[in-house]
Amino acid sequence: MLLLFPVFNLYGSSLLILSSQGLIFSFLLFKRYYQQRNTSDLLLGLILIITCYHQTAYTIGFMDWYDTYRTTKINYYLVDLSLALAPLLFFYIKSIIQPDFKLKDINLWHFAPVLIYMLIKLFVWIYDAQQDGFHEVQNGPMVMQFEWKFLNPFLFLFRTIQMLLYLAFSFQIFFAFREKIKHYFANTYRLELRWLQNFLFAYSFLYLFYSIQIVVNEMIIDLSWKQKWWFYLLSGITIIYVGIKGFFTEISELKSVDFGTFKLPKNEPSRTVKKESVDQFSEKKALINNYFEDHKPYLDSELTLISLASRLDMSREELSDIINQGFESRFNDFINSYRIKETKRLILEDKHKTLSLLGLAFEAGFNSKATFNRAFKKSENQSPSEYLESMT
Repeated sequence: MLLLFPVFNLYGSSLLILSSQGLIFSFLLFKRYYQQRNTSDLLLGLILIITCYHQTAYTIGFMDWYDTYRTTKINYYLVDLSLALAPLLFFYIKSIIQPDFKLKDINLWHFAPVLIYMLIKLFVWIYDAQQDGFHEVQNGPMVMQFEWKFLNPFLFLFRTIQMLLYLAFSFQIFFAFREKIKHYFANTYRLELRWLQNFLFAYSFLYLFYSIQIVVNEMIIDLSWKQKWWFYLLSGITIIYVGIKGFFTEISELKSVDFGTFKLPKNEPSRTVKKESVDQFSEKKALINNYFEDHKPYLDSELTLISLASRLDMSREELSDIINQGFESRFNDFINSYRIKETKRLILEDKHKTLSLLGLAFEAGFNSKATFNRAFKKSENQSPSEYLESMT
């Protein structure tokens, strides 16, 4: 018999290449976890492994596995591990924004659904293997009459609800952390929050695309293998993006952030600061103003709420309250407003003739182009280059 497998074509080869690269990055992440014991590396490696694993059926299908081996039992070997993917996404985000996060026994209950599903798959396999003629067919009666008709539809519904919940929790803790960062640090983009956001968006898009594809296939029109291939191509591209960005993005500084007992200030205009009098509050507000005029702490690109509080001999909670209530601003915007004023002052002194706009931004205390452009446009309603053109 002439074996047709493997057949290399656009559909199978592209998935094979993308998944292979994902496996390489998984290995690199596991290796780094072994060396440095960063839980986030272990979790991201597992996420990549599962995403690559889910490419298997379609990859070998396009390479003519099923046509070559018509009695293959691969449908029994391949187990849908997406029930483990949702909690892994959530734990990955937590492992970065919570420095003391460790996987504990109590976390294992999150993976109970996938363990139950694997036991059911094992039962299906054992039952079918005992049936007459099992070795002459690809799928036994339990697969066709139970798994495909009942288990898979229930699995899709359960997986959809599960992924929605875990993604919602993940976005919730991420946005809360990002908001807290803005009250703590002046320069936020250097902390690579954008990577975490894009990571969540990537898997949210995959989840949405896949769900729509299933609904269309089940309720509107039967999609062909080639039509379903687009999801797996997008999944493969996501694997490459997550592998590269996840491995090379430096998040150690972000993971080391310690807020201590600091809490976000509440938006309550009538709330006083630690029951101090209005006069005392005004005095400390004036103290901050004078300190900024005399010492220009905003020129320090590494300035944080805690370092500024130390210089002013205040607690960080007290300083945060004064900035939020007295100046009606978050720490991030408050510091950047001074840096923007400094940038504009440098332009008025014609410093832009010897330095680029980015150079002026660095002189004013910014430490990234993205933060500078975003803060400037938010404050002045125009980009730095547009402002410069209007001044010349």
